[in-house]
Amino acid sequence: MKSTILSSPATKSLLNQCIHCGLCLPACPTYAIYHTEMENPRGRILLMRAAAEGRIETDGAFKEHIDLCLGCRACETACPSGVQYGSLLEIARGDMESARVEKGERSTLESLSRWLGLRVLLLKPARLRSLARLLRLYQQLGLSKLTRQLGFLPQSLKDMEELLPPITRNGSNYQRPAPAKTEERGTVAFLHGCVQEAFLSNVNQATVEVLQRNGYRVIFPKPQSCCGAAPLHIGESELAREMARRNIDALGNKIESVDAIISNAGGCGATLKDYAHLLADDPTYAEQAERFAQKVQDISEFLAERLHVPPTRALTKRVTYVDSCHLRHGQKVVQQPRQLLGAIPGVELIELERPDMCCGSAGVYNILQPSTAEQVLEAKMSDVGAKLPDLIVTTNIGCQVQMIYGTRKSGIEAPVMHLVELLALAYKE
Repeated sequence: MKSTILSSPATKSLLNQCIHCGLCLPACPTYAIYHTEMENPRGRILLMRAAAEGRIETDGAFKEHIDLCLGCRACETACPSGVQYGSLLEIARGDMESARVEKGERSTLESLSRWLGLRVLLLKPARLRSLARLLRLYQQLGLSKLTRQLGFLPQSLKDMEELLPPITRNGSNYQRPAPAKTEERGTVAFLHGCVQEAFLSNVNQATVEVLQRNGYRVIFPKPQSCCGAAPLHIGESELAREMARRNIDALGNKIESVDAIISNAGGCGATLKDYAHLLADDPTYAEQAERFAQKVQDISEFLAERLHVPPTRALTKRVTYVDSCHLRHGQKVVQQPRQLLGAIPGVELIELERPDMCCGSAGVYNILQPSTAEQVLEAKMSDVGAKLPDLIVTTNIGCQVQMIYGTRKSGIEAPVMHLVELLALAYKE
């Protein structure tokens, strides 16, 4: 039976862009581990083509190899033919999950986990913040250390518990706009996200503060939803579209009146910028999605051109910057974070040998594929450790959580911060 979505003319056209040259292979993290044809973009495209032609089903080996892809999109940067691998992966995963639902292949436990994680928590971020407050108490009471020492959790929960970062105070006040702290130069809308606001809200507070210091009034569209990245990673395309509609509705007619829609997470921003594609076939939202996507900018992308008040406090630090894959390869934002680091007095940027390689977070990959994620992370931490940094800087919630876990596991004694946290620190007297 042919895969209906993969066999569409538009998808076939995308598949046929690949000329099988193999230049993507050195950029692929899973190929670096397994060295097999099916664990690189070229091999996975061959699988998708076989599914489109009805030669294989979208289960079994197909599912195994597609699931093992991190979706880091480093292959897109390396590809001379402009293959849109990220779009192909999204289509394949959506088709794969549709087939599983149709065949009744999801277990009750998996269905319950998806409902709790995606619909109960991510669709309503306030619930996620309530969970984070409980987990923060769990950490403050020392139960986290005790749990790890006793080791009684089943492996799946143990993997997730070990990834928990030190949870910062959450519950920021987004009820009214935050005024500019210098001469007002414009207004921006800030999408503060779901996981970020729940677990590392200090990053969001720093984002607002840096924008205010550079003359921007910040508004907070509500009610906001998850951007849709998490469901897209696991083939829940329709839920991602529902989340996109909610975020567009939250901003409403303010889309045209703001200078930009700000995201401070590389993965979220890549999804927000893709709303026009995600809702292209929606007659009600297609035009709004196009306008929305055109206004989205990563915080580093926005500030690199609008750092009207440069920071003056010297921070004498050797800094290693860990690129977010979806910021670097998806949004093509590479130099702007480095430019901002260069604007902080005293900061010495130490580049990694392979700044283009993934850290293993990849959305929910480090939860769903912990063994492979660990191997990807080990390579990243080896690269980071060799640079002897005083500080590790990231630009994505998933990368920040993964690097905190990586430093704890590898023994690297360097704090992990988001770029805007470092900027905010450099503004303080």
